[in-house]
Amino acid sequence: MPHIQQLDSHVADLIAAGEVVERPASVVKELVENAIDAGSTAVVVEIRRGGMGMIRVTDNGCGIAPAELPTAFLRHATSKLRTEADLGRIGTLGFRGEALAAISAVSRVDILTRQAGAAEGASLRLEGGVPDQVEAAGAPEGTTITVRDLFYNTPARLKFMRKDSAETAAVNGLMQHLALSHPDISFKFIKDGVEALLTPGDGKLASAVYAALGRDFARGLVPVSGSGGDISVSGFVTAPLMGRGSRSMQVFFVNGRFIKSQLLTAALEEGYRNQIMKGKFPGCVLSVTLPVTAVDVNVHPAKTQVKFAREHDVFDAVYHTVLDALDRTGAPAAAPAKEPPLTAPSRQDFFQTMDAKTFRQGGGKPAPQPAAPARPAWNTELRVPAKVADSGQASFYQTRRSAPAAQSALGRAPSSVTAPSEKPQISPAPAYRGALGQPPASVAASAAERRAEEPTAPAPAPMPEKTTAPRPFVPAIPPEQLKLTEDLPGQTALETKEAPWRIAGEVLRTYIICESEDGCVWLIDKHAAHERINFDKLKNSQEPPMRQTLLAPIAAELSREDGALLLENLPLLEQFGFACEDFGGGALLVREVPADIAAADTVSTLEEFAECLRTGRSPDEKREALLHTMACKAAIKGGWESDPAELRVLVDRVQSGEIKYCPHGRPVAVKLTKYELEKMFRRA
Repeated sequence: MPHIQQLDSHVADLIAAGEVVERPASVVKELVENAIDAGSTAVVVEIRRGGMGMIRVTDNGCGIAPAELPTAFLRHATSKLRTEADLGRIGTLGFRGEALAAISAVSRVDILTRQAGAAEGASLRLEGGVPDQVEAAGAPEGTTITVRDLFYNTPARLKFMRKDSAETAAVNGLMQHLALSHPDISFKFIKDGVEALLTPGDGKLASAVYAALGRDFARGLVPVSGSGGDISVSGFVTAPLMGRGSRSMQVFFVNGRFIKSQLLTAALEEGYRNQIMKGKFPGCVLSVTLPVTAVDVNVHPAKTQVKFAREHDVFDAVYHTVLDALDRTGAPAAAPAKEPPLTAPSRQDFFQTMDAKTFRQGGGKPAPQPAAPARPAWNTELRVPAKVADSGQASFYQTRRSAPAAQSALGRAPSSVTAPSEKPQISPAPAYRGALGQPPASVAASAAERRAEEPTAPAPAPMPEKTTAPRPFVPAIPPEQLKLTEDLPGQTALETKEAPWRIAGEVLRTYIICESEDGCVWLIDKHAAHERINFDKLKNSQEPPMRQTLLAPIAAELSREDGALLLENLPLLEQFGFACEDFGGGALLVREVPADIAAADTVSTLEEFAECLRTGRSPDEKREALLHTMACKAAIKGGWESDPAELRVLVDRVQSGEIKYCPHGRPVAVKLTKYELEKMFRRA
C-alpha cells in the first residue's frame, strides 16, 4: 500500500485551480466580481483568442495597497471575511480568497493598481503562482489585471478546451449576466479588438437589458415588481406570446449574484401555466432580494448555486409576482365613462318623454318645449300620431310627410295639432323596440297592413279655440342614458354606462371584429375565448359538472393501453361527469357524459383523456389536462353561426381584461392600432 504523504504546494494549487478555473469565462467571472466588490463604476474586459491568449480586466475601484499585493495572491487571502460569524452573512460576490491564487497558478499574470489619492501605483508580475518583486509604477486609480497563456503549465486541462469561438461565446454570455446584475455599472466587453458589449451604467435595468440582450428581446418584456415580508422580486419577464424554445434566456439574480436555480425556474414557469404554448419557455431577468442571513452562497466552488433557508417563501414570492404581472398585461385600456345627459335633447321622434312628477303636476299635459329644427331633405318622413276613430288617441305608426305633403293630406298647415279633449290619454308605448330605436319588422308590417285596410279618415275641422302649441317629438332615450328620477319615494337612480367598445361584425364565422374608443381594432377568436371561459368555470367550480344520461349507452372502442389506463382512473372520470364501465377488450361502455359535451364527441374526448393521463406527471397536472380537453370540447367552434348576444358576452369578457389566453397558451385577441392599419395602406 502506498505511503501517505502531503502534496507539494504547487500540485495542491493546481488542483485548487481546477475547481475554480474551469475555462476562460471562469477567470473573467472572478476578476470582474472582484472589481464590483471594489466599488467600481466602470469595468472594461478585453480578451483574445477566446481568452486563451489574453484576458485583461480594468476597473476604477478602490485599488490595492502596494504592500498587500503579494498577499492578495496567496490562498485563502481575502478582505471580505474576518471572523467565523461573517460566513453567515456574506454580502459580497467574492469571499473565498482563492480566485487570484488559482488564476496565477495556471497562467502568467500582470497587475497594475493605484489607490484613490495615492501619489503612485504599484505593479507585480507572477508566473505559475510565483511572484516577482513589487515595483512602483504610474497607473490610473483602480486596478488592471492581465492574464496570459492560460493553462500553459497544465496540458491535461489545455487539451479539453473548446474552440476559440465557443470560449468567446461563454465569456460573452457571462458579461451579459454581470451587466444585468449591476445596471449601475458601465460594462464594456472587447473581443479580438471589436467591441461586443457596452452598457450605459445609468442604474436602469431596462437599459442594461436593451444593451445586453438586444432590442427584440427587450421589446417583448413585461415589468414585474412585488414583495412579501423581507423578500422582494423585481425585473422583467417575457409576454406569454414571446415564449422561447429553451430556457437559455432565463436569468436569475439573488442579492446581485447570478445563479442557476431549479427552484426559481419552477416558480417562474408555474406563473405561466395555462398562458404559454406547450413546448415554449418564458424568458426573464429577475432579481430576488432577501436578507443575507436567509441564503447560503457557500455551497458551490463557482458560487453559481445557492441554498435558501425558506424555499417555500422564495417560491411563492416569485410565483405570485410573475402571475400578478401577467394578469395586468394585455387588457385594453378602459375609456373614461361618459356622463349621461340629465335631459334628452329636444327633437322629434316616436315618444313624448315625461317623468312622474311632471305628469302629476300637469295633469298629463306635456310641458311646452322649443320647436324642433328643420329636418334635412333625406330625412323628411317622420312618424306622427294618427287619429283613432273612437277615443281620439294617437296611433303609433302613421307616417308624417314633409311640410307640403302634410298640408295637402290634412288640409291645414302642420304648425299646430288639435287636442281631441281637455285631458288626452297617453297611448302605451310598444313593449319592444329594435336596437336602433325602430319598431320590430313584424310589428311594423302588421301596422302597415292595418293602415292599408282602414279607410283614410277625413281631416278634422279646425278648432281655433282649443289649439295648442305643436307637440314636439322627443327621441327615445338609449338604455345607457336612462336615468330615473329620485324625487318620489321608493325610486332609485338607474345609470348604465356605455361600453367603451363596439362590435363591428364577425368574419369567417370565427373572428369577432371589435373597435375600441382609443382607435384600436381587436380581432377576437371566439373559440379560444369560449374555451377559456369554460376552463375557468370548470377549474373554479366546487361542484361536479352536470351530467346527461344517454338514451343508448356508447361503446367506446379504444386501444387496450388507453382502455386500461381509463379503467384505472374511473373515479377521476366520475368527477368529470363520465359514468363508464368495462365492456371488455379495452372498450368502455359510457352511460353518462357531461352536459356540455355532445354525445358524438364522447370517444374522441376519452382518447384525449387517455393521452392526458399518460403524459401528466402529477395529479394536479393530470386534472388540468383533463379540464383543457373538456373546455375545448364544450366551446363553440370556428365556423359555427353565433348569436349576437353570444358574441357580446365574449367581447365583454375579453375587453374587460378577464380573458387573454386560451388554456393552451394561444392568444384570444389580437390588437391593431390605427397607426398599424394606416401603415398597411401606406397612409402613415
